[in-house]
Amino acid sequence: MRLQRIFAATATLAALTTLATACEDPAKAAKPAASPSATAAASAAATATAAAAAAPATLAEAQAYVRKYTPCENLITDPKDSRVNLTGYTPVGITERGVCLDDKAQGEIVISMVSDAKAHQQAEKDHVTTRLDEGYWDAGLYEPVFYGKGFTVSPRKTEAALALAKSDLRVLVCNPDFTVPEGYKKEKALVDGCVLTDFVNSRDGKGSPVKGPALASAGSIEELRKLVSPKAVDCTEMVVTDEHVQSIDYLPVVGRDGISAWGVKQRAVCGKLGGATRAHNLNWLDLVSDMKTLQTRSKASQLAEVGQRRNLTQSKLLVGMNVAVESNNPAVRQGLYKLGFLRLECEPAFSAPAKSQIRKAQVDGCVLTDFELPGV
Repeated sequence: MRLQRIFAATATLAALTTLATACEDPAKAAKPAASPSATAAASAAATATAAAAAAPATLAEAQAYVRKYTPCENLITDPKDSRVNLTGYTPVGITERGVCLDDKAQGEIVISMVSDAKAHQQAEKDHVTTRLDEGYWDAGLYEPVFYGKGFTVSPRKTEAALALAKSDLRVLVCNPDFTVPEGYKKEKALVDGCVLTDFVNSRDGKGSPVKGPALASAGSIEELRKLVSPKAVDCTEMVVTDEHVQSIDYLPVVGRDGISAWGVKQRAVCGKLGGATRAHNLNWLDLVSDMKTLQTRSKASQLAEVGQRRNLTQSKLLVGMNVAVESNNPAVRQGLYKLGFLRLECEPAFSAPAKSQIRKAQVDGCVLTDFELPGV
């Protein structure tokens, strides 16, 4: 009897176990192994999805990609759209084109679907070569065209271009004078003589920052003299003075209304002052207390000369962190560039070769550069 009760209890337990297993949450139940064909199908689907994301097939998909980095609203594909002149863009290899608005940067962005990227890049290179032959040395340096897989993006504003430079898109540059600055990507283009980069060049000096030597600085006029003389400026004879000094052959930047009105704390003039003989080799050294004021006043002076005959006796302003030098001698200025000084340039539409230094000035509409046009 005892054995019968044990067998009965065991049978009952087995039945309960079977019932519990049958009622178990299906989510916790073991899943059957996927078949090889199902795994392959899932892998193919994932690959197709990734490929679609990497290579937009339509303007709408390309627009969606651009919008990850900068606004691109109100996409219009009508070639007669008057918001932007599309005739300036290379048509080779393009199957469709649209224009959207970057309301943040206040400018248009042109998106083009490209069926033959190599042909398109070759056409861009040919266009740049033609412009160079016509005498436009800066051809292809300041109108960035970003290349993606199957499409290009041409932003009209520097702010939008800088935002797109953070994406996987790359700027095509075919100007032989261009060198990719240190710290930026340099990738092989589909045509010889061109490169792809994430560096954005800009006429307004607001493009990608370029690494360069630190700007010059000094704690006193004497320190400034030791910095520039005799390497660039001959300060064998130097007079520290707040008085306005000029001659028929040497005109300073700082005016007659006092150095403090120009943001200058202390001032000296190097060279031989006039007297029995004419002044010779005059250059002015400035210890600056307000660099923005100095640049603002100098900008006004430069703009007043636009359209007029250049006065070769007028000095140019070269600035550092808290110092400045005024000189009308090109050889002196070239020496100062090597010592960490850059010239304040405020002329409208100024541009410089890619190898030149261009930094943002403290006043809008101006840049700091080491480039000078011949005869300036």
